[in-house]
Amino acid sequence: MSNKLYKEIPSVQEILQELGNDLPVHQNYIVKKIRSEIAKYRNLAKDNKQKSLRKEIREEIVNSVKLLTNSSLRNVINGTGIVLHTNFGRAPIGKKVLQNVTKKLTGYVNLEVDLQTGKRGDRLNHLSDLLAAITNTDGGIIVNNNAAAVLLALNTLAEDKEVIVSRGQEVEIGGSFRIPDIVEKSNCKLVEVGTTNRTHLKDYEKVINKNTALLLWVHTSNYVVKGFTKSVSLKELAELGKRKRIPVLADLGSGALINLSDHGLPEEITVQEIVKSGVSVITFSGDKLLGGPQSGVIVGKNSALKKIKSNPLYRALRCDKFIIALMEETLRTYKSDSVSKDNLSNTLLQTSQKTLRNRAEKLFSEIKLSVKKRWKIKIIDSTVEAGSGSLPEEKIESIALQFSSQGSGVRGQVEELAKKFRTRTNPVVGYIHKDMYYVDLKAILPEQYPELIKTINEV
Repeated sequence: MSNKLYKEIPSVQEILQELGNDLPVHQNYIVKKIRSEIAKYRNLAKDNKQKSLRKEIREEIVNSVKLLTNSSLRNVINGTGIVLHTNFGRAPIGKKVLQNVTKKLTGYVNLEVDLQTGKRGDRLNHLSDLLAAITNTDGGIIVNNNAAAVLLALNTLAEDKEVIVSRGQEVEIGGSFRIPDIVEKSNCKLVEVGTTNRTHLKDYEKVINKNTALLLWVHTSNYVVKGFTKSVSLKELAELGKRKRIPVLADLGSGALINLSDHGLPEEITVQEIVKSGVSVITFSGDKLLGGPQSGVIVGKNSALKKIKSNPLYRALRCDKFIIALMEETLRTYKSDSVSKDNLSNTLLQTSQKTLRNRAEKLFSEIKLSVKKRWKIKIIDSTVEAGSGSLPEEKIESIALQFSSQGSGVRGQVEELAKKFRTRTNPVVGYIHKDMYYVDLKAILPEQYPELIKTINEV
């Protein structure tokens, strides 16, 4: 390493002095980031590639550290078109729901206090009756995600015993959630029946024995098997369970609480339809089609729910006051046969292509002419997925802005454009397809349009 080059690199103390006393986070954190930045310049000096002078390096490190010490969790403009985007936290939460939750949770909250009697209450009391009323069940429990809900229900109802499941329902969902693995971790013995594409009722009947504790039905929400297929209906399975006195657990996954086809969306089986089949327990996600926070919901018959709630694992998996408050407010957006506009996920999913086109045209009119020409911006019809494995069979109509470039290095130019959009103070995340960049409007909130217009014009 050149001594001369090394001397141009400022010390940690110099950078701290430059940053001043009003540090945004813990000093140890900032020192760690400073050292990381200094290390980059040391490596350049080591390879004799360090060209900047001390003052320039100091300014560069100060600017980098200021960016690095900003909160890494940011509000994002989702231009992918996927409303229930797992990487963006799945179901987005609406402003009014959040405002109501903030009012409740500022300071203290009666999470486990019965204000009528003054005695200790139950945190589930804030949700159980709402869940029961909406789903037409005896009650409900929530835990931290649907994998936890399935694990808890399996462990409670079938620990050290056999769980029967069709091979066609041994699904894998993103993040390495596999039904066989969950059954194993629940300390149950998995018994597979049928084949990938065909399972008959007799397949279940043949393997039922005195050690059979549960029949498991899994909604294959993220894929579809077509052609020469046969499956046992949930109603048939529930009737078999009733005859054999074996409970049936239905893992629905997506958690639709309204008939989506009534609102211009692809049809999806609802929780209420599953309840009518007569199963003992149903599990589903709170942050998919329901539109709430990350959670796993368990509804069903009291006999099963009481056992599940008394399982010591429930305490390890239960939700805190924030999730309970968010879920309560989300459930309150559901009316008799509809859901209010305060449920942001449902509102975005139900926004028509016509409405999106009108928004796109207004947005387009406010983009600078030079920017339109530079990137040959067009308004195009598009189709999107709901996301998170929900509604996998059919696409949803949408509208997108298409950006394209010309000449050599088109792909590189488009990738650089995408990076510029992503790395702004208010990030915009679109997608690249066939050397073109797209910002789809399906998942963009109406109040985000001014910022999107500003970003397009500046980037």
